[in-house]
Amino acid sequence: MKTISIKHITDLHSDSLRGLDFYAQELDILQGRLQEILADNTGEEVAEQVEHFQNQFIIQRHAIEELRGEILENNSMITEQVMESGGVEKKTIAENNNLHGDYLTEEKIINDLRHEFYRFASKWM
Repeated sequence: MKTISIKHITDLHSDSLRGLDFYAQELDILQGRLQEILADNTGEEVAEQVEHFQNQFIIQRHAIEELRGEILENNSMITEQVMESGGVEKKTIAENNNLHGDYLTEEKIINDLRHEFYRFASKWM
């Protein structure tokens, strides 16, 4: 029987939540830079790209908040199960693993978006 440390799971949750906080703050910074670009450039090409990035930032903020809620819910379920039975159900562990995969996917999306934005910004700043 394979055992999983509860400390490992809670550390994973904490790391993921801190990462999501960081990415949410980073989106705010990128949004500010986007506003600077829009203020300095009024062309149609710039406006289209600005709209693209604004939409992506909105989508990613929503994804971050949704994932944050799912992680917190999973953490609560684990805590409740440990308190009640001294262990965690396999289903909850599987969900935890899926959430970590979702976090890694979100991390990649944000990093790709940041790089795309920096390429755009270097052209217009």
